[in-house]
Amino acid sequence: MVESPAPWETIVGLEVHCELRTQTKLFCGCRNAFGDEPNTNVCPVCLGLPGSLPVLNRRAVELAMSIGEALHCEIRPSLFHRKNYFYPDMPKDYQVSQYDEPINVDGWLELPDGTRIGIVRAHMEEDTGKTTHVGGGGGRIHDAAYSLVDYNRAGVPLVEIVSHPELRSGEQARDYVSELRAILMATGASDGKMEEGSLRVDANVSVRPAGTEAYGTRCEVKNLNSLRSLGRAIEHEAARQARVWESGEAVKQETRHWDEANDRTSSGRSKEEANDYRYFPEPDLLPLAPGEDWRGQVRRSLPQMPAARRARLAELAGTGRSDVATVVDLQLDHLVLAVADAGADAELAVRRVTNEVAADPMRAQQLDATAFAKLIVLEGNGTLTPTQAKQVLAEMLDGGGDPETIARARGFEAMDAGALSTVLDEAIAAHPGEWERLRAGDQKLMGFFVGQVMRATGGQADGKAVSALLRQRGR
Repeated sequence: MVESPAPWETIVGLEVHCELRTQTKLFCGCRNAFGDEPNTNVCPVCLGLPGSLPVLNRRAVELAMSIGEALHCEIRPSLFHRKNYFYPDMPKDYQVSQYDEPINVDGWLELPDGTRIGIVRAHMEEDTGKTTHVGGGGGRIHDAAYSLVDYNRAGVPLVEIVSHPELRSGEQARDYVSELRAILMATGASDGKMEEGSLRVDANVSVRPAGTEAYGTRCEVKNLNSLRSLGRAIEHEAARQARVWESGEAVKQETRHWDEANDRTSSGRSKEEANDYRYFPEPDLLPLAPGEDWRGQVRRSLPQMPAARRARLAELAGTGRSDVATVVDLQLDHLVLAVADAGADAELAVRRVTNEVAADPMRAQQLDATAFAKLIVLEGNGTLTPTQAKQVLAEMLDGGGDPETIARARGFEAMDAGALSTVLDEAIAAHPGEWERLRAGDQKLMGFFVGQVMRATGGQADGKAVSALLRQRGR
């Protein structure tokens, strides 16, 4: 990863565009769906034909308020404006957005490490169409032989979430977007699919001499369609700007595009200011002023956010932050909660989820929580060994089923103490040298003998019981 020179501090603010999970578009009844045949989900309203009038989507407003609540924003009366510009992806030649009176303002997001990043605003607007530049290199308009436009996305409801410039590295920016994505998915406002464009990120990057307060000239980096691209682009752009300043030149305020193939940013166009868009209030829409009853209903409908879910799992399982974060990120904390409700070992449940269940995330969503809890009970009380429990869990992931029934069909029964002792005696007799070294204090050989017994019993022995017997014999 490229890093900016030590004397420079990187300053990052992010604009995250979240398409809302509504059935229809923001101002019309056209279907809101990804992947449909181009230009089939269109009508006079989203095509901007003369005489057509917008009608605001109530569900989109509710999802926007849920985002505001989840990000600790103040929800205010708001106003839609026309943002005027000419580009083929917006057939009206303007975009309906919220300008100086957005619905959500002054919030914050807390990263998993406890750092709090301020949210300037989370405002509503309509998405643009999708332009595909064909021919030439890099899919850029100036290289293209011709361009194609799909208006299915034009008019899809968006919330743009703008952070304060309080991020200081590409890694921290990745953490921010990852946490924000989890929050948006928890509210139900977004499916979080960056690869489909339902979550898109633009990064405003600048550098300044370390220890100074004034901001440098920022550049907006676009085309960041993954967390990996986001981190790499920020680090590259910060290093580029530092080199420009050190050469005695000035950084130009502009839009730049991330070139994934060549691992660099390239110049796009000069960055517009607000007055370039000639904002004025949308004359066909009334001001939006949700009442306290409606806001309260949205607030009460919100589930627990990822941070609270992580804290709850960590308390139940007594395990590390990274393990519970994996469980929550995969939306599998209901499995661990089911185990805790059954009075079984929550820490063991976290281990099974992060190691075995998480390896097959598609099938993991089909795993029955009650059956999983029953399996953890069987492993926890010694009815099944860890090896047996993993085999049963693999079958449950493959086709469901009751863990006791699966274990019985596989012939998994706990070995009695006498049989286990006999197998251990045979292992010791077969390896007298290793046994003497273990008795002399070489604890690495404990695992050797456990492995011998496990192989001899086909994984039926309980490793903990074998270790206990070895310690008894070694006294």
